Amino acid sequence: MTIEQIYTGCLAQGAYYIESNGEAAIIDPLREVDAYLQRATHDKAKIKYVFETHFHADFVSGHIDLAQKTGAAIVYGPTARPGFDAVVATDGQKFSVGNITIEALHTPGHTMESTCYLLTDENGKATALFSGDTLFIGDVGRPDLAQKAAHMTQEELAATLFDSLRNKIMPLADDITVYPAHGAGSACGKNMSKETTDTLGHQKATNYALRANMTRDEFVKEVTTGLMPPPAYFPLNVAMNRDGYESIDVVLARGSHALTPDAFEAVATATGALILDTRDPQIFAAGFVPNSINIGINGNFAPWVGALIPDIRQEILLVAEPGTEQEAVTRLSRVGYDHCIGYLDNGFAAWAQAGKETDHITSVAATDITATAEANTIIDVRKKNEYLSEHIQGVENYPLDDINNGFAALSKDTPYYVHCAGGYRSMIFISILRARGYNNLIDIKGGFKAIKDTNRFQLTDYVCPTTLL
Repeated sequence: MTIEQIYTGCLAQGAYYIESNGEAAIIDPLREVDAYLQRATHDKAKIKYVFETHFHADFVSGHIDLAQKTGAAIVYGPTARPGFDAVVATDGQKFSVGNITIEALHTPGHTMESTCYLLTDENGKATALFSGDTLFIGDVGRPDLAQKAAHMTQEELAATLFDSLRNKIMPLADDITVYPAHGAGSACGKNMSKETTDTLGHQKATNYALRANMTRDEFVKEVTTGLMPPPAYFPLNVAMNRDGYESIDVVLARGSHALTPDAFEAVATATGALILDTRDPQIFAAGFVPNSINIGINGNFAPWVGALIPDIRQEILLVAEPGTEQEAVTRLSRVGYDHCIGYLDNGFAAWAQAGKETDHITSVAATDITATAEANTIIDVRKKNEYLSEHIQGVENYPLDDINNGFAALSKDTPYYVHCAGGYRSMIFISILRARGYNNLIDIKGGFKAIKDTNRFQLTDYVCPTTLL
């Protein structure tokens, strides 16, 4: 028997390849499926099942393409209503894969169809739990995403999750290995560990949500407190996972058109496509195609695309470092942005060499702003909890997450210095507003860390909770 976790850091997502005696199963596959096909071919195994723990919100799964390419059956838990052929398992239903058995354990709460899969090995011993978004390492799934579909409040969903954990998960043996769908960095929970596997016994001892003497009311309060608003693309991904989508092969082919500078400019003008520049922030700042949006591929690229580009059907043109174009198209498809229509051949260098108009953003060291800047001319674009933890005295918080709603209070005529934690998000913020006519925004290189290192600003390191009311 083989169990392999295939972890994708930019999504903090874990998919699983399981093989036994020439048969294989995939759990929560990523959108691009070639890695699973290649692994099965290497093992001379046939992929028999694709198990889905729920309708994912934070990425588009590869279940449909994988089933079409292999003939594997797609399996969901009870109450799922997929828009394609699938097995909707009953609670406790068992599936054989080679010499092992995988049992569906219905664990509603994160979503109502949420299901964990318990693996029993060749010797009849339960050894692994694929817990989806029901149980993470250090946390449990947030209970607010499925409120509309379930016609329940987040408190009611949390109470349901409490029962699922107590009745289905916690009675299992302590030596079972937990394999969750996500790790730290995912928006599907709030307190996930950097570890991506653990024993169930250790989770019972250390996970706040599995305390033995915890009451249902205590659980509901703790699980629902401190939840950040989910990214706007989440319900759109749920719909794609539930109802179906275009083949990844079609999406990749559409986005792989290399365009000369003249053709790129013509297509941008004719279609109104969003120009997405995926280069590193400081490289982007030195020169870019006017009105481009910078979201660097070397950061949390796909989640930020999903959070900041409101229309998942938006046509996109790419400017990327040569050789990274297909990676960018692939990452866009992982969160359902399937309408990339081409990229600038040979990148920004080709655009500049063709004599096309360029733009740039001023980026300065933290030490260069201390003499002239006042608190009301500095903008902190980190998340609210980062800002509350520590920030420059008097500086206002405009979280990047909320840029599509929160920028109206800024004046186009006032120069502002902009910072995040390290420089990735501030460049995204500035590029979006620059495309909307805000031409006086200046980036602070190195972000808040660089600002702290100057020791020239008065910082606040604690905000009384009463100020949040």
